[in-house]
Amino acid sequence: MKYLLLIYMDENAMSDTEREHCYGESAQLAQDLHTQGQFLATAPLHPVATATSVQVREGKSLVTDGPFAETREQLGGFFLVNAQDLDEAIAIATRIPGAKVGTVEIRPVIEVVGLPAQP
Repeated sequence: MKYLLLIYMDENAMSDTEREHCYGESAQLAQDLHTQGQFLATAPLHPVATATSVQVREGKSLVTDGPFAETREQLGGFFLVNAQDLDEAIAIATRIPGAKVGTVEIRPVIEVVGLPAQP
C-alpha cells in the first residue's frame, strides 16, 4: 500500500547548516528505501511565502498568495512510500530526520482505477 508521509515543522526551526544536514540524511533514507523497494518519491518544499492557493467556486477561480492554512508549523516536504501496513509506515516515518523537530503525518493513498500507473 502507498503512504504519503507529510513532514510538518516550523520552517525557521533549523539553521541553513542543519537544513542541509537534514537533506543529506533524507537522501540517505531515500536510498535505503529504494534498495528495499519501498521508495516512490520525496522532496522538500520551498517556504510558505512562495505558496499560491487556488479555489474554484461556482465556476470562478480565486487565486491567493500564501498557503491554504495558516498554522504554527508548515508543510516542509514529503516522502511517498510503499509499506505493507500502517505499522511499517510508522517505522519509516520515525526514520525521517524532520520528525526530530516537527511532526510526520501519515496518510494512506487511495489508488484510483484508470489513472496512469505510478512507480
